[in-house]
Amino acid sequence: MPSLMIHRNDTVKVLTGADRGKTQRVLRVIPDKSAVLVEHVRVVKKTVSSKTGQNTRGGIAEQESPIHVSNVALVCPNCGIARVAMKKDGAMRVRYCKKCGQTLPTKK
Repeated sequence: MPSLMIHRNDTVKVLTGADRGKTQRVLRVIPDKSAVLVEHVRVVKKTVSSKTGQNTRGGIAEQESPIHVSNVALVCPNCGIARVAMKKDGAMRVRYCKKCGQTLPTKK
């Protein structure tokens, strides 16, 4: 499974596609496909059938579709769009911005 530099709840900017320029939060990371789900980006309509045992209504629902990691860029709180690298900080590996050098929070 490949390791990605983008984690859940990171702020990213969409670089390509119909939603180009949007800056939103990452909802989910899919490392097997090298993809991320970004909030309110690449929204598609999906038909949902009603379930008799559960009280759900059928109809058309909107949901986010995965977008490839290469089409988004991580946003640094200080300097905006940034490239990210890893470095050792004691016994831990941390992400840092290559522009300003600030460490970014990593997942636990």
